[in-house]
Amino acid sequence: MGQQYPASGAFNAYIVVGGPEIFARTRALGFTLHGFKSTRRKLAAGIKPGDRLIFYLTGLKRFAGIARVTSEMFEDHTPVWSSPKKPAEDYPYRVRIEPEVVLDEADAVAAEPLAQRMTYTKKWPPEHWTLAFQGNLHKIPAEDYELIRQALQEAGAAQV
Repeated sequence: MGQQYPASGAFNAYIVVGGPEIFARTRALGFTLHGFKSTRRKLAAGIKPGDRLIFYLTGLKRFAGIARVTSEMFEDHTPVWSSPKKPAEDYPYRVRIEPEVVLDEADAVAAEPLAQRMTYTKKWPPEHWTLAFQGNLHKIPAEDYELIRQALQEAGAAQV
């Protein structure tokens, strides 16, 4: 299922798709923990310490941060995150994380210009780029991670 991308150095990169309320909850936890939907067990199980999570905010269509994974995936059904669209979803597949680059929502980077340059999004027509960001979790190529990381770091530097 899905395309396999080579590791970037010693890590893989994933785009985590979620609403601003999910990102806000992860922020409130100090970017120490993040959970994935119950439908993403198989992909989440492949996430390892050192991998990177890129946060894409639905509705806003923006990238807001990157975190480094610091643990193996584990299962926990304690309520932490909630979404108005799926109130029963408990995001049970979790990893411990630490922040790498985190922006305020207002400073998050517009995804469309980056999506037009990404390898991962090439399988969709450019006018339908948002289809690439349907679903909760996507493994992406190293060059796409670098593109997004650089844009987020530049936006973060502009904040100071």
